[in-house]
Amino acid sequence: MGLFGGSSSGSASAASSPQLEAATAELDMITDVFNRLVESCHAKCISPRYAEADLNKGESVCVDRCVSKFFAVNAKVGEQMQALGQAASAAGGRMMG
Repeated sequence: MGLFGGSSSGSASAASSPQLEAATAELDMITDVFNRLVESCHAKCISPRYAEADLNKGESVCVDRCVSKFFAVNAKVGEQMQALGQAASAAGGRMMG
């Protein structure tokens, strides 16, 4: 048995299946978004000189707003990119037809 309950006697091709590659790419993308979010909001909201272990009220509110704005912008950029992709594929379809 493998580490997560799967068979460990599978072939190497099973380890590099398209589903596994897609899941790995998605995990890498999510990790990158999370790291950019943390870096951006930490730099914006938290003083480099830590006075206490916990966030104060102002820092906490700032982080909440920063995260909210980050995801709102991320969603808008995703929508725009999807629209551009659909427009490009539609234009490509018209050229082929």
